[in-house]
Amino acid sequence: MQLQVINSPFNQEQTELLNRLLPTLTETQSLWLSGYLAAVQSSSAQAAPAVEELHAVASGSAISKEVTILFGSQTGNAQSLAKKAGKTLEGHGFKVTVSSMSDFKPNNLKKVKNLLIVASTHGEGDPPDNALTFHEFIHGRRAPKLEDLRFSVLALGDSSYEFFCQTGKDFDKRLEELGGTRIAPRKDCDLDFDEPAAEWVEAVLAELSEGQSSVNSSGTAPAAQAPAAESVYSRSNPFRAEVLESINLNGRGSNKETRHLELSLEGSGLTYQPGDSLGVFPENDPELVDLLLKEMNWDPEEAVKVKDEVVTLKEALHSHFEITVLTKPLVEKAAKLSGNEDLQHLVSQSDQLKAYLDGRDLLDLIRDFKPWNGSAQDFVSILRRMPARLYSISSSLEANPEEVHLTIGAVRYDAHGRERKGVCSILCAERLQPGDSLPVFIQHNENFKLPENPETPIIMVGPGTGVAPFRSFMQEREETGAEGKSWMFFGDQHYVTDFLYQTEWQKWLKDGVLTKMDVAFSRDGEEKVYVQHRMQENSKELFQWLEEGAAVYICGDEKHMAHDVHSTLIDIIAKEGNMNRDQAAAYLAELQQNKRYQRDVY
Repeated sequence: MQLQVINSPFNQEQTELLNRLLPTLTETQSLWLSGYLAAVQSSSAQAAPAVEELHAVASGSAISKEVTILFGSQTGNAQSLAKKAGKTLEGHGFKVTVSSMSDFKPNNLKKVKNLLIVASTHGEGDPPDNALTFHEFIHGRRAPKLEDLRFSVLALGDSSYEFFCQTGKDFDKRLEELGGTRIAPRKDCDLDFDEPAAEWVEAVLAELSEGQSSVNSSGTAPAAQAPAAESVYSRSNPFRAEVLESINLNGRGSNKETRHLELSLEGSGLTYQPGDSLGVFPENDPELVDLLLKEMNWDPEEAVKVKDEVVTLKEALHSHFEITVLTKPLVEKAAKLSGNEDLQHLVSQSDQLKAYLDGRDLLDLIRDFKPWNGSAQDFVSILRRMPARLYSISSSLEANPEEVHLTIGAVRYDAHGRERKGVCSILCAERLQPGDSLPVFIQHNENFKLPENPETPIIMVGPGTGVAPFRSFMQEREETGAEGKSWMFFGDQHYVTDFLYQTEWQKWLKDGVLTKMDVAFSRDGEEKVYVQHRMQENSKELFQWLEEGAAVYICGDEKHMAHDVHSTLIDIIAKEGNMNRDQAAAYLAELQQNKRYQRDVY
């Protein structure tokens, strides 16, 4: 491409510069330059700076900035956002490196000039598994001074937890203490994170580009385009998957109800791998919605605004907003709509407020603190958007083309004088029928994946619904003919009623797809026996598998099971490896660093 001199507004020197530059541009660089020129005003007062900037583009200085994006992710949300931010920055000419914190060498931190951190908070304010080592390093004595570093943090969390976005806050504070300068302020995101995350990327982009080359004529950062091969369906545009089957896996007389759900992905273009999760956007229980409307004497048909959409109040409470969880931000906003002095006092007392939030919902709040002021619109405006529920996928796409299977435990319990129900689990257990549909999306999770080498032995620990991803693992290994040894530890309450997918496990054992299986049914004997007890009984063989290169996977409850299994693994390594506990913990940490110890816990 050559610039013609006829009627050209450029002088000869400018024309020669452009003719040398334009033929060398890639498609991405040409698009970037077009957007940049559209954003630069063409008045004579700005002509000189524009030419100056153009010379900078020609020399590469404006687009050669290197940016490192590190993510700490448990379920894949932070990783997905980090990759998306990387694509956006690359689309504006930046050289971007996106890496898990566990794959990043901390000693290289001193070399980084522009650092973006995307970190979720796990459990009670803890870093996710793949951020533990980096978090420890940066808060330790070996962390370097970082006076030349520019940084910004995107923190993910759940405001229903006390230590909301704590990991992101930790990184933000520590990088400042080490001498770093913020590119843009930290952004704390709740479960509905898409918009605030996009705002953060835009703010970072504007600062990195000094507010000039990053924006188009409308003043907003251009969106990164998804590769053509990707499905058009995502978290922000979920696919309505038809329910093919809904089966109760528990036998008659069980204390539990575990639903096996089979959904059709036909026509969606969605794909997944073993270890990924399915995101489901549920609906609230109609009975609870009706109780709220009656308690406030609201008209169900009253029109309210939800973002840019106008819907009935009943529809808003049914499908758009979370009404079963109380959070500190919600109660603080609600206090401004109440004339109740007790509520005003409660929000000022941190410990009392924390105790009140536990196990209560919006209906409790409304009943406990009358009178209420404000309109229905005022109320829905303070509610949190309905968050997606993530479930570990329990099927292999290779074995079940255009289908996805879930294993969901129905949640029912009593609290504060009322029966409580899990929003999504009870929707699936009580109201969802074959032929109905659910809005879903695939949540890829690179932190919970089968070994690349199919001959690598695997050890799986998944009691209860934690069995889900391991059913996926086994289906995949059966389809691909993987020859590595496999060992499953499964536990539940009763052998007769709660052995989930029993016939499938027995068939895999018989056919040699599964090498070994140990089960623990806690209510069948005088003493309760759990999966960690079966691991202890097999400690010598288990350690031998580890020494042979086995990868260990844990799925299920984090607070109790996963914590106990982790401690048991350290005990086994210490005993069988003739180590002290610190050495055993270091051994396990190294397994984790090498992706041979992976957890999908919740």
